[in-house]
Amino acid sequence: MPRILLLCLFLLAHSAAADGEARFGGGVLLPLRVQAASLAPQAPANKLRFRHDVSLTVSVAVGTPPQNVTMVLDTGSELSWLLCNGTGAEAFDAPASSTYAAVRCRSPECQWRGRDLPVQPFCAAPPSDSCRVSLSYADASSADGVLAADTFLLGGAPPVPALFGCITSYYSATGGGGSNGTDSSEAATGLLGMNRGSLSFVTQTNTRRFAYCIAPGDGPGLLVIGGDGLALAPPLNYTPLIEIPQPLPYFDRVAYSVQLEGIRVGAALLPIPKSVLAPDHTGAGQTMVDSGTQFTFLLADAYAALKAEFANRTRALLAPLGEPGFVFQGAFDACFRAPEARVAAARQRLPEVGLVLRGAEVAVAGERLLYRVPGERRGEGGAEAVWCLTRTSPVLPHP
Repeated sequence: MPRILLLCLFLLAHSAAADGEARFGGGVLLPLRVQAASLAPQAPANKLRFRHDVSLTVSVAVGTPPQNVTMVLDTGSELSWLLCNGTGAEAFDAPASSTYAAVRCRSPECQWRGRDLPVQPFCAAPPSDSCRVSLSYADASSADGVLAADTFLLGGAPPVPALFGCITSYYSATGGGGSNGTDSSEAATGLLGMNRGSLSFVTQTNTRRFAYCIAPGDGPGLLVIGGDGLALAPPLNYTPLIEIPQPLPYFDRVAYSVQLEGIRVGAALLPIPKSVLAPDHTGAGQTMVDSGTQFTFLLADAYAALKAEFANRTRALLAPLGEPGFVFQGAFDACFRAPEARVAAARQRLPEVGLVLRGAEVAVAGERLLYRVPGERRGEGGAEAVWCLTRTSPVLPHP
């Protein structure tokens, strides 16, 4: 059997009829790292430091002269941003760049370019003439700063101008978790927004397609922007992107949305109604590809079916935690207790979980299905670690 070296996702950011010249027509190849990346500056006493946990990061140079920064690759976000309020290596020094320019509040960039953002850019209170941006994320983290422009250098390609958020505060109301029990982390300077919104990096550079490939283990992956990403990838299965022409209140039209057809545990396809897996009349319930999210989230009905079947299949291998009130990071409640050696020995016997898409499938097996909760031990002398099924967790639909 041939060995799969990379998991590659090839995304069509824009149609071939997109206007303007593609900035990365020849293609740019960048190393893609999987790491625990902290994204917040030092928080005040009443704020918790936000831990972005395990992320896909890429090295970029910004400004003149170029400053090397590390950015989280996020296909679920639009506006790229950099931390600008620190003095350490993890902050972008905006005043040191001769090509940096803050966007004025009455400029077209501030007035209409941010139309796809949930909160559109707005003018700061007088006497300031800056264009403010305020971003929020599903994990309750938030970022605030000004809209700015500077040059970005990716690999050996010529510098390209792009708008981004120069962020002065970035905090979370919930704090962070861990990274599979390891305390190693590397500070990231910001986030590279790659969805299909008008202010995303791929839209601004007229990038029609890109691919990111994730290597197994700790090896580096690959980010390919522009060019022919297919030439570098193994044979791929395709699933179409879903688009809904009419505006719906809870459908994110600039996300990379796909159709989830079913969920299987082992060879068994779970009896989940199709209506649970498709967007409803409000647009709620879409399935999107989001490289900025470590875990997979399901609506409550689909999650309940998966949770029950996984617990049933692993009854002889994993002991349930047996603590109804235990919920890791406020979301993960399918948890078990077992020594690390037992989990390692049982990894070949854990059932494979597959997300069945239209024309393709994403399957996860073995220890990758379980996340060891940092700092939680059970049993005599703390012999047992706490593990949670964290490739999935429940979310409630919009009201």
